[in-house]
Formats: sequence, C-alpha cells, structure tokens
Amino acid sequence: MEGIQHRIVKVNGINMHIAEKGQGPVILFLHGFPELWYSWRHQITALASLGYRAVAPDLRGFGDTDAPPDVTSYTCFHVIGDLVGLIDTVAPNDEKVFVVGHDWGAIMAWFLCLFRPDRVKALVNLSVVFNPFGSINNVIEALRAYYGDNYYMCRFQEPGEIEAEFAQIGTETVIKEFLTFRTPGPIILPKGKGFGHPPDAPMALPSWLSEEDVKYFTAKFDKKGFTGGINYYRNINLSQELLAPWAGSRLQIPTKFIIGDLDLVYHMPGVKEYIHKGGFKRDVPLLEEVVIMEGVGHFINQEKGDEISKHIYDFFNKF
Repeated sequence: MEGIQHRIVKVNGINMHIAEKGQGPVILFLHGFPELWYSWRHQITALASLGYRAVAPDLRGFGDTDAPPDVTSYTCFHVIGDLVGLIDTVAPNDEKVFVVGHDWGAIMAWFLCLFRPDRVKALVNLSVVFNPFGSINNVIEALRAYYGDNYYMCRFQEPGEIEAEFAQIGTETVIKEFLTFRTPGPIILPKGKGFGHPPDAPMALPSWLSEEDVKYFTAKFDKKGFTGGINYYRNINLSQELLAPWAGSRLQIPTKFIIGDLDLVYHMPGVKEYIHKGGFKRDVPLLEEVVIMEGVGHFINQEKGDEISKHIYDFFNKF
C-alpha cells in the first residue's frame, strides 16, 4: 500500500489507528464488520490521487485501535465521540469533512451527520440505509421473530458464545465466509455448525479478493479477536433506546447512496420499499442520488473498487 501513512491518534479516551494519504479536503472512510481501514485500500489511493486527503480509521474495537473491555462501550454515542475527536484532529478549526461509510461504518456515518451536521460537508453511504431499524425498540427480538434464533445478529448477542465458535472454525475461514457471502438473503449460523460448510472445504476467492487481502484481515483479527466488532451488534437495542430523542429526525446533509442488488441488506424486510417508495427521501431530504449496482454483493467498496471511487469523486467534486 504505497504512500499510505499510519499513525495512532488519541480520541475520546482511546488510541485510534488511522491510515491516511493525500493532500486536500478530508474524506473520512468508515468501515464495517468484519473489516478494517484496509477495506478502503482502493478508494484511499484513488481519491488521494484526485486531490483529496483520505483518512480511514480502524473503528473502536477493530485492528490497531483500542478495544475497551466493557460490552456497553460500543453504543453509537461512543463511536461518534471517537469520530468527532478524529475530525478535530485531522480537520481542526471547525472544518467540515466529507464522509463515506459502509455497513456499520454507514450506520455510524448517518449518526455522525445527525448529531454533528456542523462537521460534515457531504456523505456517500454504501449498503445500509438511514435508520435501518425504524422505531422498533427491541430490534433483536424483532429479527429473531422474523428470521429465527440462528440469524447471525441473534447469534452474536451472548458474550463469548460466537467467539468460541469462530475460534474453532478459524479466523481465516471466518473472514473468507463473510467476505465471499453473496446470497441475497440472511446469514444463518446454526449452533455448532458454523457457516454450514465442512471446515476443510476449499473456498474459491472472487477476483476482487486476493489471498494477500485475506491474510491482512486474518492477521489483525487473530491479534485483536472479533469481540470488539461483535459488540456493535450487542448494543443495537441499547443504542435504539438512547436514540429516542432523535425519533423522526430528518438528516439534512447532501447524500448519495449506493447498494448492490445482491446485498443481503437490500433484501431485508422493508428496505427496497423504503428506498424506492419515498421513505428514504422523506427522512433524508437532501438525498440526491440512489445507485443500485447490478450483480454486486455486500462488500461493494472492495468488489467494485474503481466504480465506487468514481462515484465518490463525482459526488464530492460538486462541493
């Protein structure tokens, strides 16, 4: 990853690792699960070459960023506190930054725009729509009722349980299983059966994911473990409860949204209707563009690196 600088910054009481490259207006790239700053490798290089300063942190609990031990230290408020501290570091003097998010990073990007619109110039979000859980209080029970006990978010709730299963499966296999998942439906993890494949079954990698990429993710998750990332799922209900004051809020940041038609999120209950029948535009009045990429799965920024970089540049270049 030529020319990418790495450093640790102190934000919100934790040490956060960031990767950065380029000079110019700051673009903050926020990754998802089970990912790292490295998920943005294509965009960092591309946008830096186009006159931007690309900054991609490992979020709280991931990679070389601290992972606080308390499960409840992973609400949206903790993470947004980290990100505001990071913006203060990389864009002082109340500068606004551009933001790009994917998966959990997209959820946090929505909240960042909602809580601190004074620090965000424009947003490109991938894969997860605004307010994905609506006004449901007990999201996990609602998902359990719809998908059953083996739905992955439900399986993630009991501290230590899924981590023990992942340890048996092996970090590299877990990374490969998630990153190559292309079924436009839910991830089901039956107890003790892993992802439903024999543990030694060979897995072909798609052209966009190399063994070297997998090894990078594997090394970092081997060292850190999955707990920090899984704790985001363990705080879904708590975050929903704490978000009550923002119920019905409109997000007033210029936005572009991109999702693949094979993305499991696109096929979650109500999402297509929300995107295409006016709900999304109602909640995000400055939503300027929605792009549905055909034949593309969840890890869209890695699978379609060049196209996503172009989408980001074309949108941010207007401002």
